[in-house]
Amino acid sequence: MDNGPLAHCLIAAPPMARLPRLTIPGMPHHVLHWGNNQQTVFVDAQDYQCFVDLLQPLAQTHQVAVHAYVLMPDHFHLLVTPHTAEGLPQLMQALGRSYVRSFNTRHARTGTLWEGRYRSTVVEPTAPLLQCIIYIDSNPQRAGLVGGAADYPWSSCAHHVGARPQPWLRDPVAFWALGNTPFAREAEFAQLLAQGLSMRESEALTQSVRGGWALGAPDFVAALQGKTERRVHKKSAGRPRTKPLDPQ
Repeated sequence: MDNGPLAHCLIAAPPMARLPRLTIPGMPHHVLHWGNNQQTVFVDAQDYQCFVDLLQPLAQTHQVAVHAYVLMPDHFHLLVTPHTAEGLPQLMQALGRSYVRSFNTRHARTGTLWEGRYRSTVVEPTAPLLQCIIYIDSNPQRAGLVGGAADYPWSSCAHHVGARPQPWLRDPVAFWALGNTPFAREAEFAQLLAQGLSMRESEALTQSVRGGWALGAPDFVAALQGKTERRVHKKSAGRPRTKPLDPQ
C-alpha cells in the first residue's frame, strides 16, 4: 500500500553525515578500536605480542607518543599524543593493516578484522588525562579478566605502578606531576587506581571516545573549539531556547 509522497521521502532520506575525527597535534587523544562485529582480534599471547611489537616502532615512525594502552580480546584502547596533524591517522592505518596481515596469516583466514573506523577524541591534559589512564589500565579488571589491574600482561598498568617498566611508553606531564620521584609517582598512581573512577567519570570517558566529543572542563572545550571548525562537543538535547516575549 502506498502512503503517498511522504513515505517515499522517508525511504529516500540520506543517513546523517558522520563527523570527521577530531585530531589536534600536541594534544592527548583517547583511541578505541573494536573487532568487526566485536569478534576476537587477539587469540593468544603471540597475537598480543605481535601487536605491541608493531605499535612501538610505528608510533616512533609517525611521531606519536604512547602514554597508555590496553589490548582486550575484542578491542583495544590507546592514549597517545600525535606531534603532527597526520601522525595519528597514519599510525592507525599502518598498525591496522600490518596487524591484520599477521593475524590472517597465522590463523589461516582472509578478510576484514576491524570494525570500520577507529574512534578517537581529544582529552584535556590534566585531571581528565589521569582519569583516562585509570580507565584504560583498569579495563581488564573491570571485565573480570584479572584480580588486579597490574596483573594483566597486555596493558600499561604494570608500567604505571612500577611493577614492569616499559621504556617505550612516554609518561605525560600530568603523570610526572604526581610526585618528585618515580617511586612517589608510581605510589600515587597506584592509590588513584585503587580508588577507581566514579560512575559519572567512567561514563564520560566512554561517551566521549565513542562519540568523538572532547573531554575536559568547559573552558578547555571552548578553547579547543577555537582551534578547529569541527564541532567538539555534543549539542544539548531538545529544542533551542527562544527569546521570551517582552512583557506587555
